Amino acid sequence: MVDWNLAVATATRLVRPGPEVTRAQAAEVVAELRRHALEAEEHVREFTGMRSSSLAAATATPVLIVDRPGWVRANVAGFRTIVQPLVEKLQARRSSSAAAGVFGAVGEKATGIEVGALLAFLSAKVLGQYETFAPAESSVETPDSPAALFDKPRLGPAGPGPGRLLLVAPNIVQVERELEVNPADFRLWVCLHEETHRTQFTAVPWLRDHIQSEVQSFLAETDVDPGALLERVREAAGSVGGGLTGLGTRGDGSPSAGLLEVVQSPAQREILGRLTAVMSLLEGHADVVMDGVGPAVVPSVAEIREKFQQRRDRGANRLDLVLRRLLGMDAKLRQYQDGAVFVRGVVDRIGMDGFNRVWTSPNTLPTKDEIHNPAAWVARVGR
Repeated sequence: MVDWNLAVATATRLVRPGPEVTRAQAAEVVAELRRHALEAEEHVREFTGMRSSSLAAATATPVLIVDRPGWVRANVAGFRTIVQPLVEKLQARRSSSAAAGVFGAVGEKATGIEVGALLAFLSAKVLGQYETFAPAESSVETPDSPAALFDKPRLGPAGPGPGRLLLVAPNIVQVERELEVNPADFRLWVCLHEETHRTQFTAVPWLRDHIQSEVQSFLAETDVDPGALLERVREAAGSVGGGLTGLGTRGDGSPSAGLLEVVQSPAQREILGRLTAVMSLLEGHADVVMDGVGPAVVPSVAEIREKFQQRRDRGANRLDLVLRRLLGMDAKLRQYQDGAVFVRGVVDRIGMDGFNRVWTSPNTLPTKDEIHNPAAWVARVGR
């Protein structure tokens, strides 16, 4: 379905260069991020009261400091792992005729280029990421040279493995310069957020399998009938056109559906609702932790948060805004906000220990409605 090697090659060619730094400056940034990642681990565990379920769980999820091409490689590896069931489903439906083989090969190349272009765009946006669906093999390839600064994630064969934490050094430097904030403080602040995600998955053994099960259920509901899919794409095209002209609203005045929403089936929307609630919880929890730990270890945390939030709210140029909407990035920003309100609302009512009951089982996770109503979750679970 996708020529993954072509996707990596395309993204590597298209990726924008990072900020200008000397080699010595780059080495200093990489070393500082490694130190901060270790320091952040203990800060997060002390603040949240969450501990890794085992030493093996903690040590099996490495921290990688990557550049933009390295982030691309890591995400291609994750994509290969998570979409493998869908690939097998499509291959089973594919005709065995010779013509189908030719068109299949062409389709793989085209999709590889499209995925590469998408990753090139996103590679400049991400400061850090906990990669839940890393490949089963070793996380890092041998560097191209002994003097290599950045880790080089393995593409690896598709197959589930332990997670890994990625910190994208060029993007962190670029944002700290744009905001004109203290670099050391900003780097630790970012590490606190990303380390919270690592703690969530190492301290809650069932969480990764639960999310993977939901994603696989979502993919299993994918309609591979060309006619039905084409009809949804046509609907999506109308929605996108409305978004481009500024007229993309429903009858009630709310924004019209984006591309990713329109092409989903009703069953997929139901699954996505549950996934959205979980992701809002994880992102909001990480935002609350990074700001909660901040005053003790990040002296300029108030200034950083204010400027960073202004940057989030300000957005970008019109093309960037359209792409963000189509790719679901606006929904991602809402997850931070909604999740943080939920976490603070629960902690204010029953404290951090009470909030930590959310990690007991999939049944204690907040629903999509409860994310917007912390009191309802407390009434159902917290007491």
